[in-house]
Amino acid sequence: MEKAILVTVDMKERSEWPLEARAAELKELTRSNGASVAAEILCYREKPSPDLFIGKGKFEELQQLVSRENANLVIFNNDLTPTQLRNIERGLDATRTVDRTQLILDIFAKNARSVEGKVQIELAQLEYLLPRLTGKGIHLSRLGGGIGTRGPGEKILEYDRRRIRDQIAKLKKKLEDIEKRRTALRKRRSDAFFTTVSIIGYTNAGKTTLLNQLTDSKKLVANRLFSTLDPVARSYVLPNNQKILFLDTVGFLHNLPHHLIEAFKSTLEEAATADILLHVLDASNEKIHEQDEAVYKVLKEFGAENKITVNVLNKTDLVDNPDRISRLKKDFKNAVAVSSLTGVGFPGLIDEISGLLSGLITEIKIDIPNNRMDLVNMIYENGRVNRREDKPESVYLEATIPVRLKNLL
Repeated sequence: MEKAILVTVDMKERSEWPLEARAAELKELTRSNGASVAAEILCYREKPSPDLFIGKGKFEELQQLVSRENANLVIFNNDLTPTQLRNIERGLDATRTVDRTQLILDIFAKNARSVEGKVQIELAQLEYLLPRLTGKGIHLSRLGGGIGTRGPGEKILEYDRRRIRDQIAKLKKKLEDIEKRRTALRKRRSDAFFTTVSIIGYTNAGKTTLLNQLTDSKKLVANRLFSTLDPVARSYVLPNNQKILFLDTVGFLHNLPHHLIEAFKSTLEEAATADILLHVLDASNEKIHEQDEAVYKVLKEFGAENKITVNVLNKTDLVDNPDRISRLKKDFKNAVAVSSLTGVGFPGLIDEISGLLSGLITEIKIDIPNNRMDLVNMIYENGRVNRREDKPESVYLEATIPVRLKNLL
């Protein structure tokens, strides 16, 4: 296991999150990538040093920590320029150094399983690495495993800038083809009268556990950041026989790297096209409001911040103080408290979803000729029949059905 020294620097008035909270999240990211945290440095600066990012005094402290702890990795919770990265590694006797973006990209590369996920990650990695080629030859030519070496990194020396740009263009073309398939898939869902519910939330808030509990899915669950990455869709039938499709999305993060937002655009746009959002929040986390803001900051980039939303206060089994749940319900609109692990609160969640989706269903009274029994079957499959009367030449139905189906009829 790699031993890492973490460095978190707070630039004056640059972050809404306190220094300690950002340092704690960096620890979680590091552990999620399989490394142990040997020590950490926290400091404040007016502005970054152009050569080492941190001051010389703090850099000497970092050198001593690396030597004393026998660390083989240094992780900065800030983005570094190529010059800063090169100078830091030289000053640390070539100890591998990565910044926050590279760490997150590495976690995504580790957890991507689908073809789409791998394409998105490689694109983000190459776009991140392209402007950092100058002076990075020694770092990128290192072979072997470890944080910051996954994906295309070790092959960079084989590329020149033109070839990397060509590869980026090819990957973008692949993503365009994937987006076309996604658009076609959304149309098929609409034609099948599925209502879509996109599950969003901060990473490790319990989205996948919620999906598993709701739909008896077997999606991988782990208590670490970004343990699941590839989007998943699962069907569900509400008590009124309304068919809905739950869409699990990639977890969000405070200051999610721009490269990832761009690469995962087609995946994140599922939230913008969904009928409603299921926003999963970790009720046991003291930073729940800050995490909520981080999620909506990303949603704003896709014009989805005003979507009808159910706020799911998850992990109530980890909350000892019941007053906390009462306060959170006041803070968050359309809030339902649940435990995805135990299933507590799920009936209330389904009721809330059904209530918000009630505007998408309608009552009909219709006479259908006997030679159009396909329409009768369609109503039974996609709605709830409240009354039926079989006549000599027709079938009379009173039913609750999706508005889209009424328009088709």
